[in-house]
Amino acid sequence: MTAALIINQQTIKPGTITTIDLPLPELYTHTLMTMPIHVVCGKKPGPRLFVSAAIHGNELNGVEIVRRLLKQPGLDKLRGDLIAVPMVNVYGIIQQSRYLPDRRDLNRSFPGSKKGSLAARLADLFMTEIVTKCTHGIDLHTGAIHRNNLPQIRANLDDPETLRLAKSFNVPVLLNANLQDGSLREAVSELGIPMLLYEGGEALRFDENAIRVGLRGILGVMKTLGMIPGKSQGKTGAPSLLAHDSQWIRAPGGGIFCAARRLGESVCEQDVLGIIRDPSSCLEIPVIASCNGLIIGRSELPLVHEGEALFHIAHFAQST
Repeated sequence: MTAALIINQQTIKPGTITTIDLPLPELYTHTLMTMPIHVVCGKKPGPRLFVSAAIHGNELNGVEIVRRLLKQPGLDKLRGDLIAVPMVNVYGIIQQSRYLPDRRDLNRSFPGSKKGSLAARLADLFMTEIVTKCTHGIDLHTGAIHRNNLPQIRANLDDPETLRLAKSFNVPVLLNANLQDGSLREAVSELGIPMLLYEGGEALRFDENAIRVGLRGILGVMKTLGMIPGKSQGKTGAPSLLAHDSQWIRAPGGGIFCAARRLGESVCEQDVLGIIRDPSSCLEIPVIASCNGLIIGRSELPLVHEGEALFHIAHFAQST
């Protein structure tokens, strides 16, 4: 990308590494708040990639992925620009919460508004200062509290460029996921910017495997885009599977849940995935798979209510 990169009225020159503290609305205690932005500006032109983490403030794997990304030695030969944002929802990080102080989900508040709620203002700021200045994007997530996700990419895989980048991420599952109203992915899609959403691990926990897979995936995308030296690594082990949709298997009753299947396991319709036991009687309720597929998400909390989501199963159209 040849246009000058300007963030918070600061021009970042080619061949420099800069950290910018982007001002945010202060707390009601008048404590100043800022969003840390790390910019690596290559000496030669190329794509401009944003990598964002912790849009949900309790999703921590992405914070560590960004930290390790910025330490990579290949960045001294960068073509184009890397904009890395380890903590988008700084407020949520402080409170160890998915949400903002106004109890809104930032990832349902895009593209935002300068005159809206706190969530809307933060979304607008991120779109204006970061997203609209980029050619590509990667957003890093984990599962929610007590829900663990297999490393996976969610994206518009009907778009050839997005599919090409998704394949280079080299994860077990590529999910052709629908856009959610108000999500960053929807707002970015409306701008015509290819973007990948990476999921791996669970909230408020570091998952070393998910962190390593995420870092390797980002580097694979950057190689595919020609931003750093080297060719994108060929897929190791089994090839990524392209999932055309997915569904949650829910608890048929309440009680103590004992899972019998792990993340990444293939299941067939009518398989027993676990047992829900009534702690006050001998009643046992089996949890039955309603479809064929692969487990890409699982509840990790044994205490379940009727209707609670227990297993997330992806359905596959073909290998990629």
